[in-house]
Amino acid sequence: MQTDTIAMNWNYATIPWQEHNEDGTKYALLEGVKNETGTAFSYAFFIPAGVWDAPHYHSATSRLAVLSGELRLGYGEGFVKTEAQSFEVGSYLIVPGGSVHYDGAEVDTVIIGTAIGPWSTTYL
Repeated sequence: MQTDTIAMNWNYATIPWQEHNEDGTKYALLEGVKNETGTAFSYAFFIPAGVWDAPHYHSATSRLAVLSGELRLGYGEGFVKTEAQSFEVGSYLIVPGGSVHYDGAEVDTVIIGTAIGPWSTTYL
């Protein structure tokens, strides 16, 4: 058993936000390296109420848990907010790499994600 490993623990109040964007979204790399091939990483993402992301896809599959609020997620290039599914606190979902989707929130929302690098986002 390894004894020199320090457990990492975050909650909504202790996430170390590293990127603050003009639309109010925030990003934090919690552990790992997102651009290194074959390396797992974890991240947090804050979506303020009313903010939506245009259709896009990621280079790798992402596994998401909704920490607070309610994530709205729709698939396809159409960007029809009313067709987006709602995922409440405690939801866990998988967004396959290469799948075109759009997302947003109508209430302040925080998601925690994990993926394998390299990671990129491509907007349509």
